[in-house]
Amino acid sequence: MLGFLLRLLPFWVREPLLIAVGSVLGVRIMYLAVRDHDRVAAGLGVVFLVFTAIRVYAVIRALRARRNPSAAASADGAAVDAATQPQAQPQAQVGTGPRPGPGTPEKEHNAWGQAFAAVTVFGALAAALWLAPRFTPSDDNTAQPASCSGGTHEELPKAYKDTPRPVTGEELCKALNRPELAKFLGTPAETATTASSSNNTAPLTDGKVAEPEAEVKFDTYTVNVSATYNKLSIDQYVKLMKFGDEKDIKTLTVLGRRAVLASDHTMKLEINLGSGGSGGPVEEGPLARTLSVALDRNDRGGYCEITVWSTSGALPNDSALLDIAEKVLPRIPERPVR
Repeated sequence: MLGFLLRLLPFWVREPLLIAVGSVLGVRIMYLAVRDHDRVAAGLGVVFLVFTAIRVYAVIRALRARRNPSAAASADGAAVDAATQPQAQPQAQVGTGPRPGPGTPEKEHNAWGQAFAAVTVFGALAAALWLAPRFTPSDDNTAQPASCSGGTHEELPKAYKDTPRPVTGEELCKALNRPELAKFLGTPAETATTASSSNNTAPLTDGKVAEPEAEVKFDTYTVNVSATYNKLSIDQYVKLMKFGDEKDIKTLTVLGRRAVLASDHTMKLEINLGSGGSGGPVEEGPLARTLSVALDRNDRGGYCEITVWSTSGALPNDSALLDIAEKVLPRIPERPVR
């Protein structure tokens, strides 16, 4: 079917079309053959290039024949004119215009325009086919990492307006949801399944303490980051931990700020959405590891917490929390001197 349609096209449209398509395909296939060291593809590319060379040779011959008619053709044309001259004489006398000479072209001036248009159009199509894979999304089913919500921004609570230079939940999410986060956790092959943020206030503070947070979930681990803008220093926080159920308490310094590592169990809450609408009791969830870092180098109050846990109860090394803190903390402005 395609061959039949090509044969219907004029010579000066069909040949430039075949040259354009053959040259683009030949060069592309040869490039892939050299890159992949594929001999079969190289042979196919040579076939396309040879085919294109033959078509170019045919066009060159046609152009030469058009510009320089052969002597035999000229002689034959003169003989025919001589033989028919007596019969054409009466018509010449009756005609109103001069007879066109043998060298006058008969609407041949459009051939170059047709050729140029064909090469331009099909050259553009070939370029589009060539560059399309670079700008169009792939059809693979590889899971894409979750991104932080970029929707409409809700109005921040009054506590954020009363706090100098507070970070928002969306900013925390963008700081946490990094490409290398899974690598820090020791699971580089995983991608984030969900990423969320909120602009909450700390509980039991009557909405007066800003506490934004963000959370990124993987198949293995879940990471939560929050910033609490209260007056509690890390030193005071460590003293409170010693009276609680925290385990493996370890004080350290992160980026020149006071910090503490501790472990504690999360809470597990089940909600029944059936006819009764009642939920089960609050149970003890898996163990979580938390790194708390002061919001400023002088530990004047407020802290950032990075918490990691998994449903299986396994925890990554403490170095994972330190790596995450080194990426997240620079995105949180230090609290100014009051």
